[in-house]
Amino acid sequence: MTYTISQIARKLDVTAHTLRFYDKKGLLPFVRKSENGTRLFKESDLEWLAIIECLKRTGMQLKSIKQYIDWCMEGDTTIQQRLTMFQERKTETERQIKVLRKALEKIKYKCRYYEIALAAGTIQVHEQPLKQTALESLHK
Repeated sequence: MTYTISQIARKLDVTAHTLRFYDKKGLLPFVRKSENGTRLFKESDLEWLAIIECLKRTGMQLKSIKQYIDWCMEGDTTIQQRLTMFQERKTETERQIKVLRKALEKIKYKCRYYEIALAAGTIQVHEQPLKQTALESLHK
């Protein structure tokens, strides 16, 4: 079974324009074309596209993703390069997660900060010394 670019775009929640752009950048050498140039996607192409989207979400540049795809097209002689690339991507993604977790903690703190201020009707609640019981009731 083959799929049109629009069908694949819907399945992956990307635009057809994005898929055409990927093709133009050489990221889709596995996609066959009909005699009139229409891209014909197979079920197995979905996994390729999912990997491309995954790597993109981690911040990998398209030229590096293309290098990975080229290695895959070359065959088993590039297994070590592919493993190394994924190990590096894993390390970088873990670093990004750590940075995002830290940012999330700050955001959670500020949400609570403003929830308390909203309940008190003023930002100054954080600047004024309050009785401990009043503060405790606002933190609940």
